[in-house]
Amino acid sequence: MLKNIPIHELINLRGKCAIVTGGASGIGLAISHRLAEAGTNVILADINESEAHNACLEMNSIGYDCRFIKCDIADEDNVKQMVDDVMKIQGSIDILVNNAGIYPRKPIEELTAEDFNRVISINLTGMFFCSRYVALEMLKTQRGGSIINMASIDAIHPTSEGMTAYGASKGGVLMLTKNLARELGPQGIRVNAIAPGGIKTRGVLSQSTTRGYRDGLKELKLFLSRIAIGRLGDADEIARVALFLASELSSYITGTLIVVDGGYLLL
Repeated sequence: MLKNIPIHELINLRGKCAIVTGGASGIGLAISHRLAEAGTNVILADINESEAHNACLEMNSIGYDCRFIKCDIADEDNVKQMVDDVMKIQGSIDILVNNAGIYPRKPIEELTAEDFNRVISINLTGMFFCSRYVALEMLKTQRGGSIINMASIDAIHPTSEGMTAYGASKGGVLMLTKNLARELGPQGIRVNAIAPGGIKTRGVLSQSTTRGYRDGLKELKLFLSRIAIGRLGDADEIARVALFLASELSSYITGTLIVVDGGYLLL
């Protein structure tokens, strides 16, 4: 019979270390705040040095333990060095949130091989680099761990035009998650993914002007009309799911995709 663990212990992550890629803004920053609130020592791995530095200052000012390491996740050597640096600072890595990604929009007639490869290199290959080097350290320390990959509802169903490269990368993220979960499960490492729908972040809102102000607003209204809850989500609503997957609340869940889309895929 399983021990009935008190709920405050289930979400207590004190003494654990988490790396959040792309943690300086948007969903990544919201996740960093929630993990830190639960007691995690958070490492923001981000290519935007000034934004990440300011995010860490803000988090430290309210009593959270946050450090920043500049990292281009598309560069394997850079990722390896980042993970090595975290191990020197913390001694272990318990949680990895693979959040960094890009979502440029280009119709297929304008999408070049260079464009496509850039999206794949960051959204999928970069996620593989981070997962591999963190998993190697998790295996060495034998503490288990949780890897959380940011997918998208575009991994399941295309949501708009011009997202061919993005959708392909996120479909890859889903299968990367499942294969890593199967391989690492016996060693106590859980690997899951989150598929956000329309989330109210600076990046997503900027998409409303991608093809002109009026067309962008029309597309946004059409997108909103499909959401059962009737609104865009908040970044913290993704962060709460990440906290669930990072904690013992999800101790028997691996290889799963959790859709957080307000009901967009219902239609």
